[in-house]
Amino acid sequence: MSGGQGPGPIAPALLAWFSQNARALPFRQDPTPYHIWVSEIMLQQTRVAAALEHYRRFMAALPDVEALAACGEEELFKLWEGLGYYSRARNLQKAAKLVCQRYGGRLPASYEELKKLPGVGDYTAGAIASIAFGLPAPAVDGNVLRVFARLYNDRADIADPATRRRFTRRVMDQQPKDMPGPFNEALMELGALVCLPGASPACEACPLAGQCLAKAAGAQRELPVKAPPKARRVQPVTALVVRNPRGDCLLQRRPDKGLLAGLWQPLLFEEELTLARALERLEALGLRPDKAAPPRPLPAAKHIFTHVEWRMSGWQLTAAGDAPAGCVWAPPEQAAGRYALPGAFKAWRALLTGG
Repeated sequence: MSGGQGPGPIAPALLAWFSQNARALPFRQDPTPYHIWVSEIMLQQTRVAAALEHYRRFMAALPDVEALAACGEEELFKLWEGLGYYSRARNLQKAAKLVCQRYGGRLPASYEELKKLPGVGDYTAGAIASIAFGLPAPAVDGNVLRVFARLYNDRADIADPATRRRFTRRVMDQQPKDMPGPFNEALMELGALVCLPGASPACEACPLAGQCLAKAAGAQRELPVKAPPKARRVQPVTALVVRNPRGDCLLQRRPDKGLLAGLWQPLLFEEELTLARALERLEALGLRPDKAAPPRPLPAAKHIFTHVEWRMSGWQLTAAGDAPAGCVWAPPEQAAGRYALPGAFKAWRALLTGG
C-alpha cells in the first residue's frame, strides 16, 4: 500500500504532455465509436505497430458495423490473420450483429450497455464510452495499472480484483469530467511510451515525475507488483505437411471450439508420434504416402498460448487420395489467399502456401 496522501491532481500536466506527444494513430484521427471499438479489440494482447496494418486493411474491407456483421467467416479470419486470439474476431462479429439488431447499427452511447456486447469488458467499454462519446468512464488497462501503482507507490497485487477496483476509483477521482477521453488516452500513452515496465521507466521524460511517490521513494523499478502466473502446460504436437501429386496442400480445419477454433492448419495430432505411427494415422485417413519420396523432417517449432505451450515437430511428404473429413486440398494460391493460417504455424508457412 502507499504512504502519504497521494500525488495530487495529475490531469493538467498529463494532458499538456499528451497534446505534444500523442502518436498520430489512424483511429485517433477519426475516433468514431466503430473505429475505437475495433482498434481497442485489436490492441488487446497485440502491440500497436503490429496492429496498424491489420487495422487499415480491416477498415478498408469492413468500413462500418453493418459490413462487419455481414462478413463471411473465412473473410473475417483472413482479415484477422496474424493478430492471433481469433476469439476476438468472432466476438466482434457477434457484437456487430447485436448492434445491428438492437441499436440500428450504431454502438450504444452507454458504458453499461457497451459492457453487454460480446467481447467488450470494463476496459473496452470505458475506452469507447470516454473516447468516442465523451462520457466519464474508466479505461484501466495494464499500462494504467502500472502508472497508478507507481504514482501512489502502491505495492498491492495488480492482478487482485480488489486492487483493480481501488485503482479504478483513483482514476475516476483524477479524471476531469469535461475531458474523459483525452485523459484516458493520455494515461495509456504515458504507460506505453514513458512509464515502461520493469527496469525501463523513462522518468526523465515523465510529466508526472515530480508527483510520483514511487520515484520519490526510489521504488519505481519495483512496481507494479503482480503475482507470478501459473506454469504453462507443455503439449507435444506432431504435424504433417502433406501435398498431393498436383502440388495442392492438405489443410485441416480445427474444431469450432477451443484453441484456434475454426482456423486452418496442417494435418495435426496433439501428441508426440514417431514417423511410423504418423504414417499409420495418415493411411487410416485414406491417404497413400508416396513411397518414392521419403518424408522430410519439419523444422522444430513452438507456440505459446496463454495456458499451454505447443512443442511441434513433424514431416513434409507427398500422398494421394481424397481429402479426409474436415480437410481440403488447397492449391498454393488458395492456401495463401483464402484460408486463415494462424501464427502458430508461421515456421512452416512457406511450406503450406508454396511461397
